[in-house]
Amino acid sequence: MRWPYCILGPGVSGLQTQIDLLVHNLRMTDEEMKFKIALAQIELELGNPDGNLQVAREAVAEAARAGADIVLLPELWACGYDLINARKYASPLNDGWFAKMQELAQEHKIALGGSMIEELGETFYNTFILVDKLGKQLGYYRKTHLFDLIEEKEYFTAGKELALLETPWGKIGLALCYDLRFPEMFRAYATKGAETILLVAEWPNSRIAHWNILVQARAVENQCFIAAVNKVGTSKGKRLGGNSAVIDPMGKVLTQGGIAPGVFLADVDPDETAKVRKWMPVLNDRNLDLYD
Repeated sequence: MRWPYCILGPGVSGLQTQIDLLVHNLRMTDEEMKFKIALAQIELELGNPDGNLQVAREAVAEAARAGADIVLLPELWACGYDLINARKYASPLNDGWFAKMQELAQEHKIALGGSMIEELGETFYNTFILVDKLGKQLGYYRKTHLFDLIEEKEYFTAGKELALLETPWGKIGLALCYDLRFPEMFRAYATKGAETILLVAEWPNSRIAHWNILVQARAVENQCFIAAVNKVGTSKGKRLGGNSAVIDPMGKVLTQGGIAPGVFLADVDPDETAKVRKWMPVLNDRNLDLYD
């Protein structure tokens, strides 16, 4: 049961009135925790942020028209892996392309998540931010596992912290692409109470079988929702794999894209995470001494 923050102020009198108000707030809170998420599986052009912004804007608008509460854009949605020109696209948080995301959220009155290049002094990060429908930043995550096969370590610094956010839709963890291969990270989120984990990616079609297995496995083993968006099209001559998906805590695929562009929606009820964990208390049954 989720207990809302409820104030009985002036003008509220009588025990029955207070009980009625409390019951109303409980029902309203349970309903508000449910949300509709949209995965913007879009085709983007390497090093063309202005053109990519227009593609993103159209996808965000479509998600808003469909009644989504949150929409996810893929990893490095504005510039792609044009890392040799990282400085050209980089900015501090709340500036540059991060600010464009905040403006998009405000424009369409929808929460928005995605990653871009963050500049902090002389350091660059691949940073995933989540903003609410007013454009206010709910939190950010700097990619902790850098993928050497695409030279991330040459251009980015690895983040040092996970990001578990308290949001209007429950506890949400943030992850980026290659992180999917590290179950310890997702387990850390789960043990801290994450009900949903959002992942944005640029994952190649050549390894899309791994993507499909791992996205589903991360949901099943941690008994939480996983919402993962991937790009389509090509990048540096390599085909990208799409297959964006939302998986529920029982491993059921709620929505999944193919290899064509599209906006894919699913309804998420964070209370389902608690129900599944109570039904089969996997997290409680771990033998930590054995693993050490």
